[in-house]
Amino acid sequence: MTDAQVEHFFATLRAANPHPETELQFTNVFELLAAVLLSAQATDVGVNKATRKLFALAPTPQRMLALGLEGLEAQIKTIGLYRTKAKHLLQTCRMLVEQHGGRVPREREALEALPGVGRKTANVVLNVAFGEPTMAVDTHIFRVGNRTGLALGKNPLAVEQVLLRRVPPAYRVDAHHWLILHGRYVCQARLPRCAACQVAVDCQFQPKTATR
Repeated sequence: MTDAQVEHFFATLRAANPHPETELQFTNVFELLAAVLLSAQATDVGVNKATRKLFALAPTPQRMLALGLEGLEAQIKTIGLYRTKAKHLLQTCRMLVEQHGGRVPREREALEALPGVGRKTANVVLNVAFGEPTMAVDTHIFRVGNRTGLALGKNPLAVEQVLLRRVPPAYRVDAHHWLILHGRYVCQARLPRCAACQVAVDCQFQPKTATR
């Protein structure tokens, strides 16, 4: 994809959705962190279903800790890998209380030091909560980047680094939302909906499908 095509690609996505947002539901930065941690290998719909009740009971690290392991597991047992996630989330809550005054840090190094929080989760929190122009490369962005020719890379970090170089500054804060939504609803894994794609003219994928 040429630089001119990259510009048109994101201009088109912005025109269609000027203010993209994560589909995870939250009311504060801690809830965002918890939701993203729980979303690994799970759908946003499934996470939201569980966290509606969980966050009503425990909207802070202190109250999450008060649930205890069994109490937390009972709230998130519909989410895949819930036992491991519950353990990591409580460990993270303890670190937030003991090391950060109960607040979610906005430094990457501090975020990635939290149990269960990797680079992708840190990127989401930095972007959504703090407005940093990060690229949280999940399976959708990895696919869209490689399939379209926007950002070629053999692993998520490589795709992230290419995106940070190629995405024009005006689009960087919202870019990962547009790419996730595009991958989730249009540029789908098994059969991309090329006939319904607003950015097909810029995409290098061949042959285009007729699916709408």
